[in-house]
Formats: sequence, structure tokens, C-alpha cells
Amino acid sequence: MNNVKNVFSIKDLENLSGIKAHTIRIWEKRYNVLEPMRSDTNIRSYDIKNLQKLLNIVLLHNYGYKISKIGSLTQEQINKLANDIISEKSAKNHAISTFKMAMMNFDQSLFFNTYNQLLSEKSFREVFYTVFIPLMQEIGFLWQTETITPAHEHFISYLIKQKLLINTEKVQILEPTKTDKVFVLFLPLNEVHELGLMYLNYEILLKGYQTIYLGESIPTESLLDLINSYEKITFVSYLTVEPNQEEVNNYITDIQSKLLENTNHELLLLGRMTQFIETKTLNNNVHIFNSIEELSNTL
Repeated sequence: MNNVKNVFSIKDLENLSGIKAHTIRIWEKRYNVLEPMRSDTNIRSYDIKNLQKLLNIVLLHNYGYKISKIGSLTQEQINKLANDIISEKSAKNHAISTFKMAMMNFDQSLFFNTYNQLLSEKSFREVFYTVFIPLMQEIGFLWQTETITPAHEHFISYLIKQKLLINTEKVQILEPTKTDKVFVLFLPLNEVHELGLMYLNYEILLKGYQTIYLGESIPTESLLDLINSYEKITFVSYLTVEPNQEEVNNYITDIQSKLLENTNHELLLLGRMTQFIETKTLNNNVHIFNSIEELSNTL
């Protein structure tokens, strides 16, 4: 069965473009900027070409073009103006929209071209902070609202992982310059969202530390062999969906007793599920951070 989404509701267009459905309807009615399909009961739906056109229209509108002017342009003229803007400056919002378009079309070439253009102007670190982090946040929202399918999310995540691995390898081959502690990065059992953790591994290596990257779905017991091998370990974990709200405090208590008690080791935590942790139960060697950037600035 083909679960790839290629027909979109007006609510999907709102979620993907950031333009309210009411405004899209006005643009469509007054300026004929989109050509929706209609069901027997007159419900609008839109194909991928309409989505692509809307994202280009939003780009032009954000750069000062009036919607009345855009409405008078042909599809080719809209595309050319959008491409001219791209070549002049790769604005953050446009790059995110282009990556979303690459995701919707499963277009690797568009992803690589957009990424390479960004990299000609910014460092990988800047690209990740200014584009990839907000992109993944938007994709999480799009997935939750069923605007995109898991196929879309996995496609774009894999391409970002590729870039992370390439850049991580460049710093991984260097000898650590700081030896006072070693970082062990892991995700809890059944947690598979590892892009944030992968980027943290890159940041920590960039700071000159040794890292041991274990990745997704690691049982706490699997970490026990490490605690006697190093004098000081900084464990780093990212809790996006696991453990869930009901289990997260027991999970942290278990880690504290098994990995941290009577040691010099510490635990750094990030992710959406950390909001449910009862901080009064935490040891002094457990620290919660609100963002990758906040954690990185403490290294």
C-alpha cells in the first residue's frame, strides 16, 4: 500500500507554509494564485505543484512583493523571481521551505543543492543551528498533525544524518585535547530520535573531548560496564518521546542509583520529556538543559 502523501488539504498548506488557511482562500479567490481540485461536495484539495507554487509565493511576499503583483505573474516568472532571491541570499526561512519541498518531493538533488548553497555562506555549525534545528522542529509538528507521513520524516532525517556523519568524521580523527573527562552519549530504551544527540556528539568532539557514542535505545544496564572504566564520565541523553511522562522520573532515579551514586560521573539531559522530571529529586550531578545551544555553551 502506498502511504506517501501527495494530495493536501488547505489545513496542510497552512501547516507547511505558515500562511493561515483564511488568507490562502483570499489569495486564491482574488488573485487565482492556486488551482485546487474540488470534491463532489466542493471541498478543496491541492497537489504537490500547488504546494510548491504557494511556498514560492510566500517567499516573494516575504521579500516585499505584493500579492496582487504576484497574482499577475506566470508560474515561470514566479519560479524565476524565487530563484533570483535564492541566488542573492539564502535566507533562513527560504532554506527551510526549500528543504520541506525537497522532503515532500523526495528530491535528494534539491536537498544537496540547497545544503551546498548554505555551506558556501555559513559553517556547518551555523547551518545546523539556524536551519536544521528549526527545520526538524517544524517537521515534528507536521508529523504530529499528519501533514506528512513517516516516509517524509525518515527521508529528510536520513539526509541530515549523512551530513552529520561526514562532519563528525572530520573532527573524530583528531586527538582529544581535553582529558579530564569522557562523554558517553546514548538514548533511552525505545527512543530512536537521535539527530539532536548526533549533533551534540559533533559539538563535544569539536570542543576537544573524547566521546563514546552509543546511539539509540540503550538499556541502562548496558552502561554499567563503562562506569568503572573511566574516572569521570559525563553521560548525555536526549529524551524526546521516551521514557514517557509516567515513567520518566523512575527512569532518572534508576540511572542515578546505578550510574551516578558515589561516583564523579554526571548526567546531562535534554529533550521534550525533561519537562516532566521532578527536579527536587535530582542529585547535584544531574543537569537539565533547554536546548542544544545552552548545553554546548557550558562545555
